[in-house]
Amino acid sequence: MYYSSIGIIALIVLCIINVEAIKKVEKTSENNLRLKYRQYLIALIVFFISDIFWGFFYEQRWIILTYTDTCLFFASMALSVLFWTRAVVAFSGKNDKAGKVLVISGWLIFLFEITALLMNLFVPIVFTFRKDKEYVPLPARYIGLILQMLLFLITSVYSAIMAGRSSGMSRSHYRTISISGIIMSFFITVQMFFPLMPFYSMGCLFGTCLIHTFVYKDKDVENNMAIRLAKQKAYKDGLTGVKNKLAYLEALAELETMLENGELTEYGVVVFDVNGLKTINDTLGHEAGDEAIKSGCRIICHQFDHSPIFRIGGDEFVAILKGSDFANRETLLEAFRKTINENQKNGDVVVASGLAIYDASTDCSYNDVFKRADEAMYEHKRALKAVMTQMPL
Repeated sequence: MYYSSIGIIALIVLCIINVEAIKKVEKTSENNLRLKYRQYLIALIVFFISDIFWGFFYEQRWIILTYTDTCLFFASMALSVLFWTRAVVAFSGKNDKAGKVLVISGWLIFLFEITALLMNLFVPIVFTFRKDKEYVPLPARYIGLILQMLLFLITSVYSAIMAGRSSGMSRSHYRTISISGIIMSFFITVQMFFPLMPFYSMGCLFGTCLIHTFVYKDKDVENNMAIRLAKQKAYKDGLTGVKNKLAYLEALAELETMLENGELTEYGVVVFDVNGLKTINDTLGHEAGDEAIKSGCRIICHQFDHSPIFRIGGDEFVAILKGSDFANRETLLEAFRKTINENQKNGDVVVASGLAIYDASTDCSYNDVFKRADEAMYEHKRALKAVMTQMPL
């Protein structure tokens, strides 16, 4: 069981450190590298399993099972080499001639191995078993291993060249991939001289540990950051910079979930509307109207700076108050309206506002709270217009 124990350890370690990488992901261009790396890991898992069973079957001298498993062993080994080259090229992100040659070489080695194994069924050229059930490696085995060793060396050189053309974290990543290829080449070479020792599995274990620790984790962080940035951009209003309608709808779904789970028991909603926007657009132009919207948004954000602000329409904004802003809601609204009153006197932007508080005993949903806040906003809008008509020209 000594031989099998190495494969068992390698399989366990591989699955533990790559538990996220092994999970199925959506087939998109953004996930191309992760998909290629996942294929490589799955091929390695199959190889480790075949290596584990090979040690057990051979120790028991179950020749038919050992023969079948040996075929799986060599096929999965060649497949992992193919997927390794595909992952390296995907990591480079370049569709150049060198990358295509690497992938084609991986395919040729895989096809060579499959062809040799099929021929081995009729004429032993890869391996055989003597009458005393002793395993005997044959020339095609050595040819296959030499080809794989050379391909790993070539990928190491390819990665080293890419490292020289890169900088920062990418350079470190390419160097790690290059070192991993050299490690695999070394262990394949040792495997050729010691066919009954699991050196290939050891090389795969060391190589994947390096890749995961110094490359995959960093790339995963980069990918998550890119997703977050894209999400932020998708949820951002282009004119004002606050959250848009899409972000607002997601926030409402999250709010309802928090209420159902008992994570939230109180919140407030403030609805805002920029007064006279149509008149500004008709008389001064849409650029002036946009400036009025941005100016009104700045006042809202300044006063309710601890709450998420959403632009849900052309001139309509919403703030969802929690925490300190909810506790100080009356003071904040009073200060906001005082600023608006001063603006109205000075001929600056005027923003109507209305506040409503969630009442668990009467409100069935967020919409009930929003409607009351909207009604309060229109009441304030009417009051502002009434003041405007009484102001001297």
